[in-house]
Amino acid sequence: MNNSPDKNPAAFDEYAAQYDAALAQGLAVSGESKEYFAQHRAQWTGKLLREIAPELTASTILDFGYGTGSATPFLLEYLPVENVLGLDVSQASLDVARREYSALPARFVAAPEYSARADCELAFCNGVFHHIPIAERADAVKTVFDSLRPGGFFAFWENNPWNPGTRLVMKRCAFDRDAITLSPPQSRRLLRGAGFEIIETNFLFIFPNALRGLRPLEAKAARWPIGAQYLVLCRKP
Repeated sequence: MNNSPDKNPAAFDEYAAQYDAALAQGLAVSGESKEYFAQHRAQWTGKLLREIAPELTASTILDFGYGTGSATPFLLEYLPVENVLGLDVSQASLDVARREYSALPARFVAAPEYSARADCELAFCNGVFHHIPIAERADAVKTVFDSLRPGGFFAFWENNPWNPGTRLVMKRCAFDRDAITLSPPQSRRLLRGAGFEIIETNFLFIFPNALRGLRPLEAKAARWPIGAQYLVLCRKP
């Protein structure tokens, strides 16, 4: 099985040192930083989990394709988890994550070192699968499925190709220009094919910073397919 969460290790090794700058260039049109989006993804995921499984407490969350690990503090703060296990294919990104987040209860591993053992209660990914070749996506989802205990949840975040702002951001971001996006129906089919049960699909990040006064409306509009990103929350039976 190919358990690599990214399509091109060499490319992401090349971008690891400049990742923040490249991402900031793409996100500049939104008027927000990567931390804004990382925080709100974690907050929204935590909110849904509290509604669906208020008793849930996870010893470990798998961050599949963690990049340089910048989501780690937000996962620990907003989700009911004690530890983060990050999996990525890029050795350079691994080095950055270990250097930046060594003080947190997190462990970062390279894909060749990882073996799925059904010992995680939660899994999370953000913007990973549009970098994985289409033919390898089923194996990647299977790795997540096999990493979860029965009843475990997977928060699958992806960029919404139906949103013109998303397409603009990806065009401006060097490591996203050749990505092959997934529509929400495609993502749900992919997840169901691995054996996941779909719980719900939400869309976030409708308004840029210039229209931030309208953001209180986003929670009510989360089921409309207009946000820049979407979350498919699913569960392993």
